Amino acid sequence: MDKVQLGQSGLHVSKICLGSMTWGEQNTEAEAHAQLDYAFERGINFIDTAEMYPVMSRAETQGSTERYIGTWLKKTGLRDNVVLATKAAGPNSAIGWIRGGRARNFDAANLKAAVDTSLRRLQTEHIDLYQLHWPSRNVPVFGNNVFNPKHERACVAIEETLAALDELVKAGKIGAIGVSNESCWGVNEFIKQSELRNLPRIATIQNLYNLTARHYETSLLDETCYREQVSLLAYSPLAFGQLTGKYLDDPRAHGRLTIFPSNWSPRYVRPATVEAARRYAQLARDHGLTPTQLALAWCYSRWFVASTIIGATNLEQLKHNIDAYAIELPLELIKQVDQIHAEITNPGQ
Repeated sequence: MDKVQLGQSGLHVSKICLGSMTWGEQNTEAEAHAQLDYAFERGINFIDTAEMYPVMSRAETQGSTERYIGTWLKKTGLRDNVVLATKAAGPNSAIGWIRGGRARNFDAANLKAAVDTSLRRLQTEHIDLYQLHWPSRNVPVFGNNVFNPKHERACVAIEETLAALDELVKAGKIGAIGVSNESCWGVNEFIKQSELRNLPRIATIQNLYNLTARHYETSLLDETCYREQVSLLAYSPLAFGQLTGKYLDDPRAHGRLTIFPSNWSPRYVRPATVEAARRYAQLARDHGLTPTQLALAWCYSRWFVASTIIGATNLEQLKHNIDAYAIELPLELIKQVDQIHAEITNPGQ
């Protein structure tokens, strides 16, 4: 498995990152451990989680994913062999149970509480990559694509957040820092404030990127991140399973798009998204590939994707996802992908 450096940090991670958002909801602790074992055997050294996981987030299960990773690390003794990433939840009134309802902004008190709690669950003294799950300020995220100034809210200034993270770095609790679900303006502001105030510089951005959601390419993020050396961690490369083709073959197939309410992640069930998924699936099959192989091999091959975060609910899926890394897509097939994209542009954004 190839490795890549994250930004200007000293972290070197596998080109595939093991995602964990199903563990504790769709997967048991034993199943999570089995996935971790298998991924590590295949050369994956990068694990991504979040304090709010699993999804969909509930008070009864919140934090289970980090706990499962913590018990695996303790059982295997492999802490020094993996790069461990987690995320702090941002403002969201729907998840008031996180940090006793204080998950409103990225101030020093909240970030310290979030880090300390994650460290306890993960049974470690240090988090290698600590990320802000979504911005503190008003930004259109999670399927909302239009900025609306009427939604402005009180937020913590980026320089204050960076200062708080700096204290956690100095305390040895976290290493590199990153953002997630962030905009071009946000990345530039984080970089500017870090340089002006000699504060930690973001190494990564974890944003949505898949065949139905390629906004990263056209929002200037790719140029900004290239020039500022901020590495993209691509999440949801299979669009919550829509790009596997399983919902096309069986609309009642077991998965997040059927077991959770339809309004939980509506972008992946929009008619245009379903139609794009159908066309990509047919394209894959015309070329002797599964829809999953096409979606992942395409994402793995993008020059600006540092690491692709994959998830699975069973080992067969995980093996299929990892095996796709070895597939090299012909130029003609990539041109056909781009043609579909030109006709149905970013329906899953």
